[in-house]
Amino acid sequence: MRRLEVMTGWLSLVAVAAPAATPYPQVRPGIVLRFPADHGAHPSFRTEWWYVTGWLKTADGKDLGFQVTFFRTRPPVAGSNPSRFAARQIVFAHAALSDPATGQLLHGERAARVGFGLAAARTGDADVMIRDWHLRRAPAGRWQTRVTADGFALALAFRPTQPPLPQGQGGYSRKGPRPEEASYYYSIPHLQVKGSVVRGGKSVAVTGAAWLDREWSSNYLAPSAQGWDWTGLNLDDGSALMAFRIRRKGGGTLWAGGALRRADGRTTVLGPRDVAFRPVATWRSKATGAVYPVMQDLSIRIGGRIVTRRLMPMFAAQELDARRSGLPVYWEGAVHTRDGRGYLELTGYDKALAM
Repeated sequence: MRRLEVMTGWLSLVAVAAPAATPYPQVRPGIVLRFPADHGAHPSFRTEWWYVTGWLKTADGKDLGFQVTFFRTRPPVAGSNPSRFAARQIVFAHAALSDPATGQLLHGERAARVGFGLAAARTGDADVMIRDWHLRRAPAGRWQTRVTADGFALALAFRPTQPPLPQGQGGYSRKGPRPEEASYYYSIPHLQVKGSVVRGGKSVAVTGAAWLDREWSSNYLAPSAQGWDWTGLNLDDGSALMAFRIRRKGGGTLWAGGALRRADGRTTVLGPRDVAFRPVATWRSKATGAVYPVMQDLSIRIGGRIVTRRLMPMFAAQELDARRSGLPVYWEGAVHTRDGRGYLELTGYDKALAM
């Protein structure tokens, strides 16, 4: 569900010459996802993201967590602006490496306007880049990413083992009480990962499993939304579980949903009454003061039966402060359960999220 606000400074910079608000297409039910086209960019929509998270294992058996996320946003710049320097599209990216041996989250970020060889988000298939960072899909179906940041680098390839999982109703994923508060959304769980991680100047080979999310929208959150809790879990039996809740300002849940796809392909769509997150333990960030429910019990209702899984963090300090690149502060962490592994994302805990 990735994801996030563009800071006021960026909007002020790119909107100076905009005489009127840019009309954005709205998300509506009835989408038919088409591949490979929907792997690529949807530049008319306000925002979208390509988001990969996963667990890695080194040759000597050590666990690492990682995430690589690219965002594309269309600022409110008039399409009639003839300037080559008009920021009609902006790409943001961030990457992180979680190392439980040190209890540290290393992260880096990039931001650039599309064009001039600085950034691009291709239509027709996935190929998004900012300078030397990229995430792309080869025609044969394998995805790959390469990022280099202070203190670490990732060079990873992802091989799909399952078809894309449309979220919501065939890819139309509701996020609030109003039908237009929604996104087009699909996931690719159980990606097999192979590649290398550079840490401290030393390159180590890694393997693992990952989860890829794709979303695009023009009106993601309701005005009364504070933020969200989201998880994507690769379960040991080959099943895949995504669940989220949109939290209401002042407390409570505004909306919730998700999907469980079993190993045999049968999928159950989860509605607002089928998903519940219950905080078990919190962690306070010394850097921002935000308090995050980093351990939670996730309960889902399947056929009248409630199944609860405890989401336990790889370690607590997995907050990512991406304000330098125009993104918010949030917690993005590797978690595990009794029968699987994945990631948990917690937004809007330092202040209300604005999309």
